[in-house]
Amino acid sequence: MTDDIPLIDLGPLLRGQDGGLQDVSRAIGAACRGTGFFYVTGHGIPDALMRAVFDQSARLFAAPRELLNSVALSSKTGNRGYVPIKGEALDPSKPADLKEAFNIGLDLPPDDPDVMAGRGFRATNLWPDLPGFRETLLSYFAACHGLGQALHQAFSTDLGLPPDYFADKLDRPMATLRLLHYPERPPTMEKGQFGAGEHTDYGCVTLLLTDDAGGLQVRRRDGVWLDAPYVPGAMVCNIGDCLMRWTNDIYASTPHRVVNPAGRERYSVAFFLDPNPDALVACLPGCEEPGQPPRHAPIRAEEYLLGRLRATYAGAGLMP
Repeated sequence: MTDDIPLIDLGPLLRGQDGGLQDVSRAIGAACRGTGFFYVTGHGIPDALMRAVFDQSARLFAAPRELLNSVALSSKTGNRGYVPIKGEALDPSKPADLKEAFNIGLDLPPDDPDVMAGRGFRATNLWPDLPGFRETLLSYFAACHGLGQALHQAFSTDLGLPPDYFADKLDRPMATLRLLHYPERPPTMEKGQFGAGEHTDYGCVTLLLTDDAGGLQVRRRDGVWLDAPYVPGAMVCNIGDCLMRWTNDIYASTPHRVVNPAGRERYSVAFFLDPNPDALVACLPGCEEPGQPPRHAPIRAEEYLLGRLRATYAGAGLMP
């Protein structure tokens, strides 16, 4: 960890300890107003489940191309499925990213009304034929969803809102669980190319597991790039653009990138918590500056996310 990326123990909040919500919300609020990044321990996600997710990720990305192609992300899959190396550019002004990914979302049955209506970000997940893969990812998705909801209790408390303010805006979220694989750094790379180009995340909060390969870099407000070191057992959390917009820019959504490691591969697992599609992202009560209008016009969460993803996948035609 660094002085700019604090380490916060969530145990007092999750255990319901006296004063735990207030103490944790103050620490998280300070981090969100600073770099917008923080590590969390005491998050309650079992080590065995985290190891299992990494094991399943390694099996997936080592699978034959035919299997990966059978679960490929397309404009019709609701941001679910496999994205090949160079399939997206998080910094659209630079060469495509040197990484591959696999996404799942909220697990919905084929007869869900939103799925049957073809609504954006409402689709069935695509499952590769790998033993235990579906069960492991769904268990981890559920754990992260619960943790993300708990973090929003801390956000709302820090912002002077009721702890359950976000509860009805996150119960059927457009959340994405993403497995990521970065090949080792090649001898030559295109100018400006990264494993993941400079970007800010799109949603409310990101929960990130990394291996010990390193490579995540965070840009401070003064422009200095910080290496975010690996902290065993901890998760890296960061604020996304949607929550920054909701808070009228009180919280910081900070640019970051990933450098492909030299001499080895890198794996990470990201959970992006976006709100329910119909959630109205408008300046939160108490976040408006006296005498000044909110900085951002209200927008439905679904419309906001679609606009951001279209830019990311512009060269690949993977968004409607």
